[in-house]
Amino acid sequence: MSKKVLVIATSLRRGGNSETLADEFMRGAKDAGNEVEKIFLGDYELKFCKGCLACQKTGKCVIKDGAAEIIGKMKDADVIAFATPIYYYEMSGQMKTLLDRANPLFGSDYNFRDIYLFSAAADDSEDADERALCGLQGWIECFEKAELKGSVLAAGAQNVGDAKGNPALERAYEMGRSVK
Repeated sequence: MSKKVLVIATSLRRGGNSETLADEFMRGAKDAGNEVEKIFLGDYELKFCKGCLACQKTGKCVIKDGAAEIIGKMKDADVIAFATPIYYYEMSGQMKTLLDRANPLFGSDYNFRDIYLFSAAADDSEDADERALCGLQGWIECFEKAELKGSVLAAGAQNVGDAKGNPALERAYEMGRSVK
C-alpha cells in the first residue's frame, strides 16, 4: 500500500546539502511506490508563533501566512521527512519556527506516524546532529501516534555540493526505499 510522504526542506539555500539528502530519500520513497511531495520552506512566508493557543480551540492559527498550507499537508501525510542544515549544533531556525507553528496539529486527527530527519553539518563529528534530533524528538513526543523512524547526517558538508559522494546519500536513499 502506497504512503503519502511529505518532505520539508527547511534550508533557505536551494540545492544545499540537507536538501540533497532529502532528494535521495524522496527518490528511494518513489522507487518504493509511494506518493511523494516536497515543500521548500523558502517559498513560504512564516511568522513566529504568538503563543496565544487560539489554535487549540479552533484548530487554526490566527496568523495568516504560509503555515496553514504546510500544516494541512503535514496533517494529511503518512510520513514526514524534515531536512535541515545544522546551525550551531541545532536545527535551522526556519524548521523550529515551523514546528512551533504546527501547534494546530496537537490534539487533531493527524495521519502522520513516521518522522525522519535529514541533516548536514559543517562539523565532521557523527553526533553533530544530536541536539537537532533531541529538539525534533520533543516535538514528536507531543504526537503519541508518531515516532522518529530514522535520521541521516551528512557530516563535514559545509559548502553546496559537499554532500555529493558522501555515504549519507546512499543511507538516505535506502531509508526512502524502506518506506512501505
